[in-house]
Amino acid sequence: MDDSTDPRVVSLLPSATEIVYALGVEPVATSHECDHPPAATELPSVVSSRIDTDASSAEIDAQVLEAGDVYEIDRERLAAVDPEFVISQGICEVCAVDTVVVREAIDELGLDCELLTTDPHSVDDVLGDVERIGDALGRRTRAESVVSELEARIAAVESRTERIERRPTVVVLDWLDPVMVAGHWVPELVESAGGRYPLAAPGDASTPREWAEIRRADPDVLVAAPCGFDLEQTFENVVDVADRPGFESLRAVRNGRVHAVDGHHLMNRPGPRVVDTLETLASIVHPDLFDPTEEWTTAPLFAPA
Repeated sequence: MDDSTDPRVVSLLPSATEIVYALGVEPVATSHECDHPPAATELPSVVSSRIDTDASSAEIDAQVLEAGDVYEIDRERLAAVDPEFVISQGICEVCAVDTVVVREAIDELGLDCELLTTDPHSVDDVLGDVERIGDALGRRTRAESVVSELEARIAAVESRTERIERRPTVVVLDWLDPVMVAGHWVPELVESAGGRYPLAAPGDASTPREWAEIRRADPDVLVAAPCGFDLEQTFENVVDVADRPGFESLRAVRNGRVHAVDGHHLMNRPGPRVVDTLETLASIVHPDLFDPTEEWTTAPLFAPA
């Protein structure tokens, strides 16, 4: 396949959809969660969710535990779009439809297509997915250009933070009830943004934590960025953390350094906008060095006492 051929791609997760568009290819179908770029919302969806995602974090957690299979594949529609490539993921069966479920659907339908799986745990993995998908879709040159531009933006941030002596401690929560500390690429992004991440190492899985662990870490900066929540929904649910014992005594709260970030579009979307996430974190961790990215984050949620 070369750049003159338009491959028929079904993308089953938002980050992959953004990668495919960045490579100059419009998918023939996506999932119900694929909403960027805006054109993706006009495409047919072959995945639906059994979860009411407008509920609170605790209610969603309970639904996931009860549902078993969170997602349902529209097999009739998948067969109708006749894909050459289907892109799925193996990192989290709650975040998007799992590769095993997709493989079963492809085999049952007898589709003649290639299944591409993403399973990123670091920034390099994300950039590697861009190149790997680009190779598969016949867009190698475009993929190299996209990666080069993303690497240049990463380097621009790191060049401003590498000599910083005062590195604030940061905790990013990617779920609020129960509390989960963001892992995978997030610790790496925090470090590149000039912070320290005491509760996880780069590549660690996102993990449920006892609230007492957050209190002991007592971070300089606390970021609420629940997976799947946009900025408005995150803001509405931050009470799940703010009502916990000892919240007001946290250093981040006392100093007015608690932020809500769009976890749906940024923190938990390992595609090209992982660099937007880095730039957003840099503006939160070092507001004296970086301009705020108001589209994706709130001003401090709680004023200093």
